[in-house]
Amino acid sequence: MDKNLIQRTISGIVYVAVIILCATPLGAQLINSISPDLVKQQYLYYGLITFLMVVGSWECVKIMKFGKGYEKWVVLPVIAIIFYMFSKRYFHHDFFFDFRLSEILALALIAIAVVTLFKYPSELYYDSGKLIFTVIYVALPFSFALGLPKYSSFNDTFSLEVLFLFILIWSSDTFAYLTGKFFGKHKMAPKISPKKTWEGYAGGVVLTLVLSYFIEKYQHDLRGNWMVVGFLVASFAPLGDLVESQLKRNFGVKDSGNIIPGHGGVLDRLDSFLICVPVVYLYFILEKFI
Repeated sequence: MDKNLIQRTISGIVYVAVIILCATPLGAQLINSISPDLVKQQYLYYGLITFLMVVGSWECVKIMKFGKGYEKWVVLPVIAIIFYMFSKRYFHHDFFFDFRLSEILALALIAIAVVTLFKYPSELYYDSGKLIFTVIYVALPFSFALGLPKYSSFNDTFSLEVLFLFILIWSSDTFAYLTGKFFGKHKMAPKISPKKTWEGYAGGVVLTLVLSYFIEKYQHDLRGNWMVVGFLVASFAPLGDLVESQLKRNFGVKDSGNIIPGHGGVLDRLDSFLICVPVVYLYFILEKFI
C-alpha cells in the first residue's frame, strides 16, 4: 500500500478524533473517567480553537512573506487582543446573537478581505495590508467560532453545533468531489482550483441538504434551522477553499504548513471552516429577527 496513503489515513483519523473529542462532551467524559472532575468540555474546545488560531496565524504570516518591518511582530499581539475580547464573552456566556454593530462590522470586514484578495491583490503586497488581512482572515473566524456552541457548567452540558458544522463541511467537500469526479464538465475557477466544477458544486449542495435534513430532524437541541445551515455551508464551503487557494497562488506557496502529515497545514484543512463560521454566525443573528 502507498505509504503516503497510510500517512494521510492515520493523520486524518487523528484529526477527526481530536475534533470530536474537543467539540463534543466525549472529550471531558473520557478524561474525567480517568481522573474525575479534571477538565470541563468548554476548556477543551477553547484550547482547540486557540491552538488552531495560533498555528493558522503563523501559517498565514509565512504564506504572505512579511518583510522586515514591525508588522510581522505585531500580528500575533493584535490577534491575541481580539481573541481575548471574544474569550471573555465565551467564558461569561455573553454570545446572545443580538444585533451588535461591532459584530456586523467585523463580519463585513471578512467579506471585504475576501473581495480584496480576489479583486485587489496588489494591496496585500504591502506589509500593512498583510497585517490587516491576517488579522481579519484568521483571528475573526476563530473568535466567532467561540460563540457557536452553548454550554452550562451547572448542568455539565455542551451543545454540538460545531461538530455538525464540521460534518456538513466534510460532507460538502466529499460530495462535491465525488459528483465532480463522475459528472464534472464545467470548470468553476480553472485558474485557481482546476478540479472544481459547477456539477460538483451542485452535487455538494444537494447531497449536503439531504444530510442536513436528518440533522434537523433528529438533533432538536441545536440552535437554528439546520436545513438553512446545510445550504449555507454547502454554498460557502467551496469559497473557503478558493480563498485559501488564491492566497497561496498569489504568494507562490503550495501548502500552508505540514502540521497534519499528508494533509498540509491548519489553513489547508480549515479553509472552508474559516468562511463558513462567519456565515453561520451571521445566520444565527438574523434568525432571531425572522
